Amino acid sequence: MRFGQTLRKSVYAPWEDKYIDYTKLKKLLRDTSSVRDAPVDDGEDDEWTEQDEAAFVDELVNVQLEKVAAFQAETLQRLNNETAECEKTLEPLAVAVNSESTDKAQGKKKDEGKEEAKKEDGDSEPKKQPSEAERKRILEGVLRKLDRITKETSELERYGRINYTGFLKAGKKHDRKRGYSYRVRPLLQVRLAALPFYKEDYSPLLYRLSAMYSFVRQQLDGKDRREASFSEPPPGTTTYHSYKFWVHPENLLEVKTVILRRLPVLVYKPQSSKVADGTEPDPTVTSIYFDNPKLTLYTDKVTHEPDATSLRLRWYGQLAESPEVLFEKKTIKEGDFSEEERFPIKEKYIQPFIDGEYKMEKSIARIQERQGDDAPAVKTFKNAVDHIQSFIRSHNLQPVVRANYSRTAFEIPGDDRVRISLDTNLTFIREDALDPDRPCRDPEDWHRTDVDGAQMEYPFTGIRKGEINRFPFSVLEIKIKGQKEYEWITDLMSSHLVKEAPRFSKFVHGIATLFEDSVNTFPFWLSAVETDIRKDPQTAFNEEQERKARAADDEVAVGSLFAPYPPRRASFRPTYSISPAAGSPAVKASSLARATADMTRVSSASQRSRGAAANNASAPAEDSDSDEGDPVLATGLRRLFPAFSTSRYARAHRTPLPPGISKPAFWLKDAGPVRVEAKVWLANQRTFIKWQHIGILLSGLSLGLYNAAGQAGNDVGRALAVVYTGFALFAVVWGWGVFEYRSRLIRTRSPVDFDSVLGPVVVCVGLMAALVLNFVFKYQSVMKQRQREHEQGPGNNVTSIWQAPGMQQPSLEL
Repeated sequence: MRFGQTLRKSVYAPWEDKYIDYTKLKKLLRDTSSVRDAPVDDGEDDEWTEQDEAAFVDELVNVQLEKVAAFQAETLQRLNNETAECEKTLEPLAVAVNSESTDKAQGKKKDEGKEEAKKEDGDSEPKKQPSEAERKRILEGVLRKLDRITKETSELERYGRINYTGFLKAGKKHDRKRGYSYRVRPLLQVRLAALPFYKEDYSPLLYRLSAMYSFVRQQLDGKDRREASFSEPPPGTTTYHSYKFWVHPENLLEVKTVILRRLPVLVYKPQSSKVADGTEPDPTVTSIYFDNPKLTLYTDKVTHEPDATSLRLRWYGQLAESPEVLFEKKTIKEGDFSEEERFPIKEKYIQPFIDGEYKMEKSIARIQERQGDDAPAVKTFKNAVDHIQSFIRSHNLQPVVRANYSRTAFEIPGDDRVRISLDTNLTFIREDALDPDRPCRDPEDWHRTDVDGAQMEYPFTGIRKGEINRFPFSVLEIKIKGQKEYEWITDLMSSHLVKEAPRFSKFVHGIATLFEDSVNTFPFWLSAVETDIRKDPQTAFNEEQERKARAADDEVAVGSLFAPYPPRRASFRPTYSISPAAGSPAVKASSLARATADMTRVSSASQRSRGAAANNASAPAEDSDSDEGDPVLATGLRRLFPAFSTSRYARAHRTPLPPGISKPAFWLKDAGPVRVEAKVWLANQRTFIKWQHIGILLSGLSLGLYNAAGQAGNDVGRALAVVYTGFALFAVVWGWGVFEYRSRLIRTRSPVDFDSVLGPVVVCVGLMAALVLNFVFKYQSVMKQRQREHEQGPGNNVTSIWQAPGMQQPSLEL
């Protein structure tokens, strides 16, 4: 289904005019790909002018984006105000209920003491309480308001998600059609980061609504007051609170050291685990996720549908080593609690199991033989096999994406109160056979034999570009058993070393990045992957204080209706985003510079590159699926001039900086006084002296040659002497220039390569040419001399002998 149809089906009728106008954007872009039998204009790209680009950018960024962000902020503020009004309406009823409960708990003595105190006060009389009919009317009115607020909150979350997808789709469509001249995606990413309407944290509002729902229903049902229960787990189960974060590669080692001080590294094996001894590398984990051609499981997961399910095969190490393979099914229940079903399976039985030809009879018989036919383990195993196999058949599932990563686990053996895992080198690979003409996997097999057969490892250089995505960060997951808080974990989670990534899913991210054209909904974290997640320590501390203040306000709002409730973590909730409210972001829409076409223009070199690519394909060069890497010249002009490059990669990346980002005046490494070792300066001076030595030798050679050739009247010799003099001057000037250039690089701490190949090449090639010419001219001179002697004959030679100086010709008289 095309995104335009998905958008029309997702529109909430009362807000119809507040959504992104995707049709208008396509019309401005002159995109007729969605119109059946639309004429194709071959010269359309040539007619795209700067005025057309300005109109599209203005509509996309200045009109549509700001309209969506403003409406989301206004609606959320209105819902918060209406929620506060409901709390104010219920406050008198809550006070009366709390006082009644307190009186019952304290007993008769307490009541007598209160009566005496009231008599002493005299003028203090009990506040009049509403009648039962009035009380019921108030509760029913609040319940209707709560229903409307809850519905609009849910629609507002869908509103943000579908509009966020629309902006990404529009930006991608623009860059695909006009990317050779203009690119809007960098600008769009900056504006989306400044107006994060799609990352809003609705959890505080939901907790307040849940508290009031519980109170109102209890009072309408005539039940006693009970403590509110938010997301209580099923009875008889162990609860873990899970928190996910991204870790920048520069902070990876520091995060490991923080954890290692409290927890040892645990090495997992198929049947056991032990503390790492330092000789074994981190184990590699491979997960193959299932979905159908419509990507139904992905859509349910992104849109948070009830009972959203994921299915995967998982194993440690290389498949050639015959590891234990697990079939795992995970279902997210209401309240963000998950149910998992799993069972081990041998590699040779996986494809027959998927096809429904094998039902794990041998494994079931083996368990029955060991534990008996009625053992609970037998029933659990049978249920897991039946549920997973029926789930595959009913949803027409097949392997679609592979996630491969190295896992470092931290846990005290035998103590599972705190479990931490750190996944590095995370890579996603297409594993589907959805396209019958170009399947990534053999449709008759359950996995890619080219990957597992060759035992490929990170970075998987043998995989085509369009079939692989390397995640730029590491993924940190912290699981805490029960409600206990650990100070060192709280400090780590609120530090600048990590970036919170709630609800991050490897399955969802792999589908969103590798099947971008096939999905109509993107996860909210997708645009953050291309940004720098590093934070200043002071900024991270200030954000943590703001989160604690907001959490304290939420606790007060919930506590006004209910008795003491088990404290929640102030800074982090396991499954909800903590991004700042869109209504009060750090950068407001009114303070942003107005977007123009100049902000999306591509540099001339990049434009020529993309123009050539556009003539051959509909997508820009950077989206190519070619097997070849980016060409980089290692010889020729690239060696002589390091800053020069004719590669497609270099031309494509010579783009202007995004708006709001300026080139730094100096690097951090350049701060402070210059401290250079003496040997660096001496090496530069030694090279300069060598060049002067070469210049002196060449000048001496040229002077001697010129003098000798002048006495003999040899014009060729004199000409070569002049040439050698020129090379001598070049060596002297070049040596001085290189000396000054390298001195400046040393003083400015420049990272530029110090090699200078041009000077030696010129001197060597010039001297070689001069020597060759000298040989050629001398050879020609000798050959001409011999030719003249041959023409004069032998007699002339004898006569010439006697005519030599000092010789007298003998007389021939008789």
